[in-house]
Amino acid sequence: MFLEFLNFLVGKILFFCGSIAGDCFPKPLTAEEEARCIRLYRELGDKDAKDKLIRHNLRLVAHVVKKYQGADNNDDLISTGTIGLIKAINTFDPDKNTALATYTARCIENEILMLIRANKKNAHLISLSGVVGSDKDGNELTLLDVIPDDSEPLVTQIERKTENKILNEIVKKCLNPREYTVIKLRFGLEGAVPLAQREVAKLLKISRSYISRIEKRAVEKIREEMFKRGTYFD
Repeated sequence: MFLEFLNFLVGKILFFCGSIAGDCFPKPLTAEEEARCIRLYRELGDKDAKDKLIRHNLRLVAHVVKKYQGADNNDDLISTGTIGLIKAINTFDPDKNTALATYTARCIENEILMLIRANKKNAHLISLSGVVGSDKDGNELTLLDVIPDDSEPLVTQIERKTENKILNEIVKKCLNPREYTVIKLRFGLEGAVPLAQREVAKLLKISRSYISRIEKRAVEKIREEMFKRGTYFD
């Protein structure tokens, strides 16, 4: 029922926006009739009173939409403005000393501005499932199909993780604490960021040449342990 009524309202506004004459909407209610309808709807939930308030304020939707023509699809602006009108009638409080027309126009404009902002934001998003062409057999191709996949195959990922695990075991077993710290900082073990020798030297407060000697000795220990285990990595 609500959708039918909404479609009716949108149809009226579309007719208005596409016509030369501006008198296709009901005239605004008198102050007394408007106050009576507001009271009936607020106090008794009278649906007829609510519908009357909406119908006699339709021209406000058309008035606001005209300000934003060209900023978005007119049909969307009209539908969104109509929703703003209905929200305004639902939430209007006469005790706040604001005229119904002023409050309604503000609600309509707020809804339209939110739509325009949302559409501008979404305009920058690219759908990976969007069709961008077709292959030689006529099958549709999406952006996801044509973007090259540079990720490693699953088998390679598993092999790399296994190698890293073995290497970490060797490093921890054959190096003393200082050597391990230097190797960890230099080569980014355990998720650390790899650092240059001078950065490690500054961090540990020892000379760069000393770091170089520690690193060389540690690498030789690791090679010897790998040779004993018969472990070789590419």
